[in-house]
Amino acid sequence: MTSVVHNALLQRARIKPWEPVIWLAPFAFVALFPNMAFLVNQMAIMALFAISLDLVLGYAGIMSLGHAAFFGLGAFAAGLFAKFVMPEPIVGLVFAMGVGAISAYICSYTVLRGSALTVVMVTLGVSLILLELGNYMTWLTGGADGLQGVDMAPVLGLFPFTFDGVTAAYYSLVVLAVLLVVYRRIVNSPFGTSLRLIRDNRLRAASIGINTDSRVKLAYTLAGAIAAAAGAVQTHSMNFSSLDAFAFERSADVLLMVVIGGTAWIYGGVIGAVVFTGLHHVLSDLTPQFWTFWVGLFLVVLMRVGRDRLVRPWTWFKGGSHG
Repeated sequence: MTSVVHNALLQRARIKPWEPVIWLAPFAFVALFPNMAFLVNQMAIMALFAISLDLVLGYAGIMSLGHAAFFGLGAFAAGLFAKFVMPEPIVGLVFAMGVGAISAYICSYTVLRGSALTVVMVTLGVSLILLELGNYMTWLTGGADGLQGVDMAPVLGLFPFTFDGVTAAYYSLVVLAVLLVVYRRIVNSPFGTSLRLIRDNRLRAASIGINTDSRVKLAYTLAGAIAAAAGAVQTHSMNFSSLDAFAFERSADVLLMVVIGGTAWIYGGVIGAVVFTGLHHVLSDLTPQFWTFWVGLFLVVLMRVGRDRLVRPWTWFKGGSHG
């Protein structure tokens, strides 16, 4: 029985033949339309951020309204590392992920006890505390002006960041692809299965011998590292870190992305980030003052008819929602 389960998990973790084609599509898109590089770059960064939240929300069942804390920590860790230690992006990325992982591990103790509402408030509070600390420590973060003067070296010493944003887009896409493979292995491992059990019923999971606290802490730590990677990539791409990285709006946006794409699904966060960022880009150009109205309307329709029937309007009024 154990071998059957192990083989099933391995099968789910294997990359399907069509997936590399999908992964190569954005690279080809940037090559064909370099003027869209900045948008693709932002989509890749937000997709990385979204899958980090889905690990704790979709798989572990932990609601977080302060996930921007780790995004912001990664952004500033990468910026400060580049400014005062060395400007190599890959080394800075690893450093930022380490900072995010350690911070998330410390914060994980705050989500082990209490109701879902308590966890939401605590995670939000941590993010707001970091925002105010960043605003107070102007000598380090630049305060409201942000961390400026961050000059990045070429990636691997070969690919300099260019003004058109093409290198930044490729860099973000590669980081997303690599971490998506790692993420896939995590959620389709016995550890990922145990997270689903904890999400569905923590008491039952504990009763069959699963150490729920240690697994929740590990999931939160991994999510913090991935979120910090997203923040670091943004700093590397923009040569700038802003306190907006810690803002509540950042946490709310990434939560919407996960909701749009679907929780506990490998590509849910990616699709949600692409849709949300694309809608933001298009609607803010068409109606700068009212773009949030249209995003809200889209969410209402999505929740009403279900994402599986959204592309089939003729089924909307046949039975209930299957979201």
